[in-house]
This record gives sequence, structure tokens and C-alpha cells, in this order.
Amino acid sequence: MIKDLNDKIIDRNYGSIPHVSTSKMSQQADKKIGISQENILTTKTRDWKDLIIVTEKLDGSNVGVVNKNGVFLPISRAGYHTDTSTYEQHKQFTKYVNKNIHLFNWLPVGWRVSGEWCVMAHGTIYDITNESPFCAFDIFDHKNNRILYLDFVKLCSLHSIPTVALLHIGQPISIKNSIKLLGSGIYGKPEKPEGFVYRVERENRVDFLAKWVRHDKEDGKYMKDDIWNKGYDIACQGWQASG
Repeated sequence: MIKDLNDKIIDRNYGSIPHVSTSKMSQQADKKIGISQENILTTKTRDWKDLIIVTEKLDGSNVGVVNKNGVFLPISRAGYHTDTSTYEQHKQFTKYVNKNIHLFNWLPVGWRVSGEWCVMAHGTIYDITNESPFCAFDIFDHKNNRILYLDFVKLCSLHSIPTVALLHIGQPISIKNSIKLLGSGIYGKPEKPEGFVYRVERENRVDFLAKWVRHDKEDGKYMKDDIWNKGYDIACQGWQASG
């Protein structure tokens, strides 16, 4: 339990993913992976042990649900309870978790599900009328290690947790071909999809991640106007008024 709602629940829900060479970098703290790592993703693996996975990158707010000593708590990217946020979208995530706690109450102590909360438009407007407002992209164990992708998908499927779209799994794939697979976007009929995330697994562990973001994306261009994604009211029926 946490004594005060304003206490940090965990150190951090999710860190920053570095970029591939042709990705848009919009913040001073952004970093790129090295050419040798990029070659593993796009050209040639080190050997048969490397598995390359590409998933759609969504443009929402990073949130998660953690089992903290037997209590299932909604958290922001920085690791605080979402009810302490100044943003209404995070308070809405608290309501969503409270209403849908059955999606998360199987998590072992110390484990968490991380994903994207897409009720508010950030730099991309989505139509979420027929979508889940929350899409998971990682599960972390009690040691803060990502579980393997196929285990992640299995658990999410078993417990009816929606996940971000899979674009590719197997051998290296070029950035150009990943862009083709992304097409006009899978989730929410976006005006333009934000990008995708590469993931490398090796010898039963997640080795590293990298992302590609389209160059004409404007970070947070809709947030100052408090624009909610299309179909928000329909997607949120049944839990929006939940405490």
C-alpha cells in the first residue's frame, strides 16, 4: 500500500526508446542506436538466436497497471498514481482501470502492464469508436525485466488485454519495408501513423529496442486545445462515470 497518493509507486513505468537513423528526433535528450545495432534490425542478425519484432507505435500517453503488494494501481509514465496527474486524461485512466480491474488482477506481485492510453489527441488524431482506449505493448516482471514478446501476447490474449498491432516477426526487415507494412496505420484510422518500434530478443531475453517516427509528426500539437480522439464518448461508455 502507499501511505500518500502523491508518493511515487514505482521508480518509473517506462523509459525512453532510442531512435533508428532515419527517425525524427524531437527532444534534446533523444538518442539513436549505433549502426551495428541498426544492422541487426534491418540487414543481418548476429546469428540464428536473434528474433526481430516490429509493432505499431501509438501516439498517446504512456500508462500502466502495477501489482503493488497485492493492490493493483494505475500509474503514469513517471511512476505516480494517475489520479495525481494534472491531466484529465490520466484521471480517466484511473476510472478505466477501476471499471476493468479484471483485466489486470492476475498480475503477480511486482509485475506491471505498460501501454498507450489513447483517449486524448497528442500529435495524432485517432478514431477510437471501435477501438480499446488502452493498448498494451509490454509486461515487466518483479525484477523490472520485459517478458518475451510471445509470452506477452499469450498473457494479454488470455486476459483480454488489447495490444498494439504486430507488423513483423522473424528475420531483419528494412525501415523502408516496415514503413510499407505500417501503411496508413492499423489502430484508429489515424490521419497519419506515428511510426513503429523494433524489438530484438535473444537467448530468452529482450536485448534492445529502437523506434522510427515519421518526420512530419508534430509532438503534442493538439494538446493545447484539449482535443479528445474521435469516438471517445462511445469507446468510454460504461466506465467513464465509474469512480
